[in-house]
Amino acid sequence: MRPDTGRAGVVVAGGRSTRFGDTDKATVRVDGVPMIRRVVDGLAPAVDEIVVNCRRGQRPAFEAALSGLEVRFAEDPILDRGPVAGLRTGLQATTAEYAAVVACDMPFVPTALVDHLFAAARTHTGAVPEIGGQRQPFPAVVHVRAGLTACADAFVHQRGRLCEVVDVLDPVVVPERTVRAYADSAALRNINTRADLYEARVRT
Repeated sequence: MRPDTGRAGVVVAGGRSTRFGDTDKATVRVDGVPMIRRVVDGLAPAVDEIVVNCRRGQRPAFEAALSGLEVRFAEDPILDRGPVAGLRTGLQATTAEYAAVVACDMPFVPTALVDHLFAAARTHTGAVPEIGGQRQPFPAVVHVRAGLTACADAFVHQRGRLCEVVDVLDPVVVPERTVRAYADSAALRNINTRADLYEARVRT
């Protein structure tokens, strides 16, 4: 893949899962499959490469969970700076023109929605779904260089939050009625707690 061509998938997975307990939720199994593997499986058909952002200490467990899949790891140089830092680290690791970005705790994002976001982002800085009247930072597709600039701006000039990255990026917004054609509300929820995991297991 030449620079500024192709599609990447970036999985942001460097958080500490503090609301989940003493287990890294990314490796917890949902219907027998590690959550992070479900995320990668959903992204892979839509992209040319997968980049997984993580802390160095997470990497052995992630490598085991993703055994047999072709992925690259982008380790956070400074820990615990939040999802914007993880997103920036992941985007820095690819030379693709556009990247689909998904959190590691969103195991049901359908490939068809990712493909639609790529199509919507073409010639723009990115595309994000709208749910409940709010623009969602994940899943999204971003122009990689524009995304890196937006992450830097959020850190330097604002409070380093994902919503600020979206504001700076000013992406195409895919309306909820269109999103619903590809995914129900449960498919776009984060699994933050054990209760969320239970609901996800019931769903499957």
